[in-house]
Amino acid sequence: MIDRNAFRRQPDVLQAALSRRNMALVAEGSAWQRALALDVEQRRGKQQAEALQAERNRVSKLIGQKKRSGEDASGELARMAEVGAETTALDHKAKAAEEAFTQALLEIPNPLHDSVPDGDDEDANVELRRWGNPRADAVPNHWDIGGDRLDFEAGARLAGSRFSVLRGPMARLERALMQLMLDLHVDRHGYEEVWVPAIANRETMMGTGQLPKFEADLYRLAGEDAFLIPTAEVPVTNLYRGMVLEAAQLPIRHCAYTPCFRREAGSAGKDVRGLIRQHQFDKVELVQLVHPDTAHEALEQLTGHAEAVLQTLELPYRVVVLCAGDVGFSSEKTYDLEVWLPGQQCYREISSCSCFGQFQGRRAQIRFRDQPKGKPQAVATLNGSGLAIGRTLVALLENGWQPDGSVRLPEVLHPYMGGMQMIPAAGKGGAS
Repeated sequence: MIDRNAFRRQPDVLQAALSRRNMALVAEGSAWQRALALDVEQRRGKQQAEALQAERNRVSKLIGQKKRSGEDASGELARMAEVGAETTALDHKAKAAEEAFTQALLEIPNPLHDSVPDGDDEDANVELRRWGNPRADAVPNHWDIGGDRLDFEAGARLAGSRFSVLRGPMARLERALMQLMLDLHVDRHGYEEVWVPAIANRETMMGTGQLPKFEADLYRLAGEDAFLIPTAEVPVTNLYRGMVLEAAQLPIRHCAYTPCFRREAGSAGKDVRGLIRQHQFDKVELVQLVHPDTAHEALEQLTGHAEAVLQTLELPYRVVVLCAGDVGFSSEKTYDLEVWLPGQQCYREISSCSCFGQFQGRRAQIRFRDQPKGKPQAVATLNGSGLAIGRTLVALLENGWQPDGSVRLPEVLHPYMGGMQMIPAAGKGGAS
C-alpha cells in the first residue's frame, strides 16, 4: 500500500511515479483519481466535524448558563439534539469514505524506484549481464527429451490441461532440485528454512498484494474465503503480519519450498505445451524483511543468491532489469533471471527478484522500531525465486541433452540423484 502521508503531502510526486508504469493508472476513473476525490471528501468531512464540535461546545455552554440563571433552554436542547443527529450522520459518512479510500489505496500499485528504466513492455527491459556459454546446436524441446517420463496425458486425465505427472528419473530430479536449492540457501546463504501452508486466507493474500487485483488468477476454495497460494512469498511474508519487530531482529531471511497454483487467466494460448506454464508447479522462494535503508542493497544480494543456483547447476543465463511498464503490481524494482533454453533458442524467465520497499509492510502491518520507544514504521520486503523448479528441470534437460538422447547431469546433482550421472534416453511421451 502506498504511504498515506506521502499521498497527502506529495501527490504530484506519487502520480508522476505511477504514470511511468502506465498513464491509465492516473487517468479519470482510476483508483488514483478515486483516492484523490475521497481524500478531498474526508478533509471536508473533518472540517464539518470540527464545526459541529465547536457548535456542540457553544450550545452546551449556553445551556449551562441558562440553567444556572433559571432561563428556558429548550431551544438550545433542541439544537443540541440536531447537532447530535448531524454528528451521527457525519460519522457514518466518514466511515464509508474511509473504507472507500482504503479500498482505492489497495488498488494502486507501488510507485517505481527512480532507478527503474522507462519503457512500456518487456521489449524495453535492459540486459545487465550474462553468465555461461549458451549452446547453439540443434536441441529437441524438453517434452521430446523427457518422453514418456513427462506424462502430460495422465496430468490432463487427473486434473485437466496444464497439469503433469513426472515419472522415474524426472520425479527424482524434481525432488533433487528442491533439496539442492534449499541446502544451498540454508547452508551457504544463511536463510532459515520454513515449511508453510499451501492455503492462505483473504487477509494473507491482501497483505502481499495478490488481492484484490489478481483474484482471477487464483484458485479459490469452494465455500471458503481462502485460496491456494500462487507463491511461498504469500505465507512466508505474512508470518509477521500485524507484528512490531525490533530493529535488532532485522534482517529476517527465510527460504521455503511450496507447490504453487495459478490459473493463468491472462495467458490463454501461451506455452500450452510442456512444463513452462503449468497450473501447478514447484518453487523454492527467498523472502527477506529488512530495514528500509538497506532494501536495495539487499535486492542485489538476494539476486546473487538466485544466480548462485544457476551457476552451481552450470546453466547459462542473463540478468535483466524490468522496465517501468513490466514491473509487477507490488514491486518497486525487479530483476529477472532468464535461463538459456537451447530447444527454444532463447532465454526464458526462471526467477524474478523484487524489492517492494515498504509497500507490503504497510499492507500487512509488519512494522519495526528503530529505538526502544520509537514510533513503529513499516519494514521493507523482498523476494525472489531461488528457483522455479519445473523450469530448472526444463533447462537441465535441454542444456544437458546428448545426441544419443541421454541427459548429462551437472556434478553437484549426482549425490542427490543417488549417484546417477546421466538420465538415459526416453521413449516417446505426450506434451499435449
